[in-house]
Amino acid sequence: MGSPAVRTKVAFALAVIGAGCGRASGAGTLPLDSIKLPPGFRIDVYAHPVPGARSMALGTGGTLFVGTRDEGSVYAVVDADQDGRADDVLTLARGLTMPNGVAFRDGALYVAETSRILRYDGIESRLKSPPAPVVVKGDLPRDGAHGWKFIAFGPDGLLYVPIGAPCNICDRGDPYASIGRMKPDGSGYEIVARGVRNTVGFDWHPGTRELWFTDNGRDEMGDEVPPDELNRLSRPGLHFGYPYCHGGDVADPRFGRSRPCSEFVAPAQKLGPHVAAIGMRFYTGSMFPAEYRGQVFIAEHGSWNRSRKIGYRVTLVRLKGDEAVSYEPFAEGWLLRGEKEWGRPADVLVMPDGALLVSDDAAGAIYRISYPAP
Repeated sequence: MGSPAVRTKVAFALAVIGAGCGRASGAGTLPLDSIKLPPGFRIDVYAHPVPGARSMALGTGGTLFVGTRDEGSVYAVVDADQDGRADDVLTLARGLTMPNGVAFRDGALYVAETSRILRYDGIESRLKSPPAPVVVKGDLPRDGAHGWKFIAFGPDGLLYVPIGAPCNICDRGDPYASIGRMKPDGSGYEIVARGVRNTVGFDWHPGTRELWFTDNGRDEMGDEVPPDELNRLSRPGLHFGYPYCHGGDVADPRFGRSRPCSEFVAPAQKLGPHVAAIGMRFYTGSMFPAEYRGQVFIAEHGSWNRSRKIGYRVTLVRLKGDEAVSYEPFAEGWLLRGEKEWGRPADVLVMPDGALLVSDDAAGAIYRISYPAP
């Protein structure tokens, strides 16, 4: 876990190719010319290869930290000259158990394994010789099903840690199917939301500071049911329905008779069925046009259990105040004709300059979406 960092030089091709309404600049074999964006936007390769790239967090020194699920590795991506294209990808840790979640606070990198939260102190000054991690919390459930975690520090200074349902559909009680929070030292753990099957992305509304999160709907109910969800936690202690109710109005065939949908909080926005909505962020930058500011970008990883695939894109949920009013594609084209996918968006992150990063664990890449295109 404290293994020496391994330096990988990232090579980039500089060819610029058209991409639908927007523009794209690609590297190597990544077919970014297939990505369609709204007019004026551009997508480029920020870093490649970054094998299994999933959740992202930014250090105060500008280092991009990237977790993985199946690779078992954690990376530091460095853009030393701040030209919008990474110079180095450093491997900080290997052999971890689904280290999907990464968060940064007070100079330390927090990494979520299946059953543990680790902390790497003073990490940005030690990227090439990372310290041995401190175990912040080591008593989380060990279940592999939905055991990978997204983590982030909230406006309250607490670390938010979800625990997914260890199944497709079951009722195991606390702490499963929940979102919890704890102090940075691992103490004071408490559950703030229940009935959450598997969230792998959340963020706080820039105005209200309320927690919003994605949730993956259950499988084996057909192609079109239930929807994935974008949810809003207006106060701690709310229940969002799982395993009794899905999407706000779909009673579960097994558990739905126990408790009606009227008992639970309905989604702020229903998303596509089985799109695997994971990473999400409010757009807080100033690079994009004004109509995008304060809106929600979602990485849809893509379906695996539909007769026709859906997802494999970045979508936009528009808000009016604190209410969702629309849901639409923003960047799509990772799923080609013939249902052949070449990439799977996993997370999104707003950079200090206002560009939007998108991680892709299938292509092992991180993209940068900017505006305006030259």
